[in-house]
Amino acid sequence: MTYVQRSQDRGIRTLALDSPANRNALSAGLVGELGAELEECAGDKGVRALVLTHTGTTFCAGADLKSPADPGAFVALLRALVELPKPVVARVTGHVRAGGLGLLGACDIAVGGPESSYAFTESRLGLAPAVISMPLLPRMEPRAAARYFLTGERFGAPQAARAGLLTEAAEDVDAALDGVLDGLRRASPQGLAASKALVTATVVEAFDRWTDELSARSAALFASDEAREGVTAFLERRDPVWVW
Repeated sequence: MTYVQRSQDRGIRTLALDSPANRNALSAGLVGELGAELEECAGDKGVRALVLTHTGTTFCAGADLKSPADPGAFVALLRALVELPKPVVARVTGHVRAGGLGLLGACDIAVGGPESSYAFTESRLGLAPAVISMPLLPRMEPRAAARYFLTGERFGAPQAARAGLLTEAAEDVDAALDGVLDGLRRASPQGLAASKALVTATVVEAFDRWTDELSARSAALFASDEAREGVTAFLERRDPVWVW
């Protein structure tokens, strides 16, 4: 099974998450295939920049609760996006939830359309956006991060842009990206790599400092009784016992 579609046009490689059966959730297969695509892209001199997008109405639904990826592999994938020596541009026209927001945060530029929506649903499952906080917190407005991390509420592209989660909320995503991609095509590979290293330095520092601690914290939460209840309730489409 193929989880990622690949195409290329004038130096721009596009990778589209293509696992509609589980709403592009972060399964072992999708994480592994996307990681391999990034590795190949890093060494391809014909690729100036990367667009990460999706098929269907969901960019990424977060962790695949039925067939989850190895947590270490997911953290490695996020870091690979941040450290790829080529800009990564997220093109979002659908829904993004939980771990999918980690993918979004690891991208350098992100544009969301009017039908897109966003939610950090972890707190409602007895979890926390632990490892994805590494690419997200250095880029998000602190008060917005506090609100959305804690409440798990859904919000739209304009709110995501104000929060720093998106670069731009656009009525026409592709039109908005035309200028961005033209600028990347005009830049030199060396200039792009050096410039990206500057703007991602604090994110890389977060990975260096917090990966072990936050990975352990995430594992402990997933193994807890509350998380088991939260995940079970989600799969059974009911409220968990703590909802008032």
